[in-house]
Amino acid sequence: MEHFEIKRVERDDLQEILDLQYLAYQSEADLFGTQDIPPLKQTIEEVVEEYNNGVVLKIENENKIIGSVRVRCEGGTAYIGKLIVHPQYRRKGLGKSMLNEVEVIFPHCRYELFTSTLSLDNIRLYESVGYTEYKREKVNDKLTFVYLEKK
Repeated sequence: MEHFEIKRVERDDLQEILDLQYLAYQSEADLFGTQDIPPLKQTIEEVVEEYNNGVVLKIENENKIIGSVRVRCEGGTAYIGKLIVHPQYRRKGLGKSMLNEVEVIFPHCRYELFTSTLSLDNIRLYESVGYTEYKREKVNDKLTFVYLEKK
C-alpha cells in the first residue's frame, strides 16, 4: 500500500479542500437524491472560519489533496467533521488514518462525529475504529443523523 503523509492544512489549501469536498459529497447527495445538502452549499468563508477555529488536516498524493478532516476541541470533546476522501482513493485506509491522527493531535479527548443513517459505509468505518452510536436526530422525513462517539 502507498504511504500517504497527513499534514496540517495551510490557508492556501482551503479552496482545494472545498473543491474536494464538493466532489467527495456527491455520493452523499446521490443517497438523498438531492444536491441540497449542507456540505455542497458551504462557502469558502465558512471553510476559512473552520480553519481559524480548529485544525484542518490533509492527505496529499502528487501535490494534490486527496483527503481532509476538520476538528475542533471544546470542553474535552474533539468534534470531527467533513472527513472526506477523493472517490478514487476510497477504501485504502485514508479515513482511518485521518481519524487516528486526530487522536494523536487531541489525546485524552472524547471524540464525536455524525453522519446520516443512510451513509452505511461511513458508519461501518467509524465503528471499525471504535466509535459507538449514542443518539439519533431526525432532521426531516428523509434525513436522520446518527451521532457516534469514542471515549
